[in-house]
Amino acid sequence: MPFTRLLVATAAALGAALAGPAAVAPAASAAPASATSAPSIAAAAPWSSVQPLERAHAHNDYEHDRPLFDALDHGFTSAEADVWLVDGELYIGHDGPDLARTLRGTYLEPLAQRFRENGGSVHRQWRDTFRLLVDVKSEGTAAWPVIESQLADYPQLFTAYRQGRVHERAVTAVISGNRDLAAMQAATTRFSFYDGRMGDLGGPLGAELVPLISDNWTKHFTWLGVGPMPEAERAKLRTIVETAHARGQEIRFWATPDATAPNREALWRELVAADVDVLNTDDLAGLQSFLLAEDPEEQAAA
Repeated sequence: MPFTRLLVATAAALGAALAGPAAVAPAASAAPASATSAPSIAAAAPWSSVQPLERAHAHNDYEHDRPLFDALDHGFTSAEADVWLVDGELYIGHDGPDLARTLRGTYLEPLAQRFRENGGSVHRQWRDTFRLLVDVKSEGTAAWPVIESQLADYPQLFTAYRQGRVHERAVTAVISGNRDLAAMQAATTRFSFYDGRMGDLGGPLGAELVPLISDNWTKHFTWLGVGPMPEAERAKLRTIVETAHARGQEIRFWATPDATAPNREALWRELVAADVDVLNTDDLAGLQSFLLAEDPEEQAAA
């Protein structure tokens, strides 16, 4: 997950700070109950029985019956929330804002409660960091300060950048979609990070700002899992991953095949073999089954 290649020692040093039920500050202000209510954590599956899956990312997570909770119940360690800024509040939605659901109520508060009840982690007895990918659909310059303000209400929960140093916590928020790079670069303190694109690979932006580089698979590769992967494309994929990892950054592709079919799993196998960090899916059970069966890292952790 974000920063683990760069900050392994930091996570160990912060273990004590992440423990205890009072670690997360209460929200400074709450939206109306209709906009912030979330499923009861008690309704979730037994957390201790779920193996956290390091590569598993819930694309369009908010479209599942139980946003966040369905992903966590399948062991996912990354989830995506599309947000819209409307009258100073951040609402969830893909094609437009759902005014019954807020970022705070659907993700921030449930993550904070999970953190408290698990003694400082999102998955029980798992000390890595969960990624919350916040995909801004409305104008980014106005939205980012509001996102930052809400994340700042949970200083013990969210990874922070302060005066040139990254302080890793249980959840790392990464801003995608309409991003305000200039404002994020200028901030001396922030609780979110920038989702880069392939043009940022090997460039001047380091992992302290850009821990993740994401891009559309079809813009860089022609192979969609049918037949063998062309050797030139396989070599290109591995070079991309190696370049990112050398700088402490992670790689994610979207627009990979996601319908249940052999070509989907063929492409996933190549991503795992190349050590791509994040596999994107809307099929939670499908990716969970695949990773448990075919990812050597998950087999070693079982």
